[in-house]
Amino acid sequence: MNSRARLGWCAALLAVALTSGAIALGGGQDTPGGGVPAVAPVGLTSGDLDTDVSSLQRHLRAQPRDFGGWATLGLAYVEQARTNGDPSRYPQAERALKRSLELEPDNDQALAGRAALAAARHDFPGALAHAKRALRANPYNERALATRVDALVELGRYDEAAEAADTADERRPGVPVFTRYAYVRELRGDVTTARRVLKQALASATAPADVAYVAGQLGQLAWNRGDHEEALLYYARALAADDTYLPALEGRARAQAAAGERKAAVRGMEAVVARSPLPGPLVVLGELYASGGDRERAEEQYALVDAWTALARTNGVNVDLDTALAAADHGDARTALRAARAEWERRRTVHTADALAWALHVNGKDEEALPYARRATATGYRNATFLYHRGMIERGAGEERDARAHLSAALRLNPGFSPIGAREARAALKDMEAGE
Repeated sequence: MNSRARLGWCAALLAVALTSGAIALGGGQDTPGGGVPAVAPVGLTSGDLDTDVSSLQRHLRAQPRDFGGWATLGLAYVEQARTNGDPSRYPQAERALKRSLELEPDNDQALAGRAALAAARHDFPGALAHAKRALRANPYNERALATRVDALVELGRYDEAAEAADTADERRPGVPVFTRYAYVRELRGDVTTARRVLKQALASATAPADVAYVAGQLGQLAWNRGDHEEALLYYARALAADDTYLPALEGRARAQAAAGERKAAVRGMEAVVARSPLPGPLVVLGELYASGGDRERAEEQYALVDAWTALARTNGVNVDLDTALAAADHGDARTALRAARAEWERRRTVHTADALAWALHVNGKDEEALPYARRATATGYRNATFLYHRGMIERGAGEERDARAHLSAALRLNPGFSPIGAREARAALKDMEAGE
């Protein structure tokens, strides 16, 4: 099958995935960093988004001038897109939120919804502007407080994000704010505080969705530290609260892969991408297939990333960071570099610095990549992939002493951080030791 035919087939497969029960099309990272939680739209009561959306739609047909209902529906569409990977929900959210503001200009619910929509589309300056407008209307709007933190984090303005998290904690303490507070601390290298805050949040959580989210975040934090056993325990707790919670299913599969349980990891990640074919899980599943020698199925997953990014771009999502990360390892190196440079111009975070460094590396530009790799690791944020990238770049630039230090640090921090990356880090260390 040639590349054009394969991409067309993968796009068709993606369309099937988006309409076969995982996502109902009515009419949707972290960020790569594992990111932050949503704030559940006020007014959704059943615990099932599809049910609540249908109920809201019926209500608004009967009461079309309910501006609060339109705002809630818009937020529900954003949440559907976020949880199920269906970017076609974003235009629907935009129309619903616009209708709410037509009925009641400057109502804080719809402005906060616009902030959340902009953040979901990776328009972080827009998210920050809408959040500020919402907070002028209502300084205690939980969604706006949370999205302001998100936007500042994703713009790389970490000191301001820490201040915004403190403000949010003063005004609306609760799970959405606690988890953001913890993530800001983790980005600055304060894992101890992040873990303590998350454990306190878990102890106070009562709703199954909150328990699942916070336990999942603790699992991610343990995974980042390379404690796969603790990660699996927290993911199990998350799934005990909600056995459909996708981040915990994905995290469990990653931890299983790191623990050598490849078959279980493949089954788990297949279940995840069947429901939510997002770039991160697709790449991990592809690497799991590749590590088992199945190159054809691996390539199908990587091609699906292209199909998803094309669909997301059509629906107003900026996908340059997703493109850069996937293409650098499993696509066209020049495409990766163009996307990484474009994203760096928009926002300068540890994640965009790492993506640009790695894209430069795969294009043979290690000397140019080094300052970005150093910047990615400068805040104290402990990420094994960042350390691996920095070590490989240092090796390419001829700085083998530093390369050995950072590749070894990556493997000490999280020996199973990537099915392929961990193997390549070990091979590079072995080659350097042999050449001494």
